[in-house]
Amino acid sequence: MNEPRPPAPVLDPPAPGAEEDPGTGHRVPRRFWSARRVPAGLAALLLAAGAGLLLYDVVAVRAGHPAMDWRRRLADGLATRPLDDPAVLVGAGVAAALGLLLLVLALTPGRRGLLPMRTPDPDLRVALDRKAAAMTLRDRAVEVSGVQSVRVRVRRRRVDARAVSHFRDLDEVRGDLDSVLTEGIDHLGLARPPSLGLRVRRPGRKG
Repeated sequence: MNEPRPPAPVLDPPAPGAEEDPGTGHRVPRRFWSARRVPAGLAALLLAAGAGLLLYDVVAVRAGHPAMDWRRRLADGLATRPLDDPAVLVGAGVAAALGLLLLVLALTPGRRGLLPMRTPDPDLRVALDRKAAAMTLRDRAVEVSGVQSVRVRVRRRRVDARAVSHFRDLDEVRGDLDSVLTEGIDHLGLARPPSLGLRVRRPGRKG
């Protein structure tokens, strides 16, 4: 029986920097970072629109025209409303939430669907898609005798496999699955091989 081939990796341009795995002492490529073009574009668009509108109003006032009604009302509200006013608190909460969201987007890598792989060249970054990795491990697991169905979920640090066995002893099926999936995880070539969480059960009764 032919052995399942690992899914094609995702290549990325060279990127500086790698961290050392304390367990092996080898250099491990960093996670892939998302460019997040949509949030960055929306933030830049909103800032540009607000700055342009404010600049237009300031220029109009300097030219002798009255200030826009929204700016007068905003200035009066900021000058007269107390700090514990509900509208002020709601506005401050929304602004703080948006600022926190932008900080989280800026400081987290994103692209959680890509798992870094081991490479002989430190300047080359290769990644494997989580769904492709889960499909490869599932194809290996269903070939084990006694396995009726398998669900595999691949996370950053853990692979969760849930199998249903309709014959053979459960301990024997569990042992075979553990060996097959452990070998399959190693063959994926991930920079940080995840641990395996395995559960085997009998199919539920119908009716």
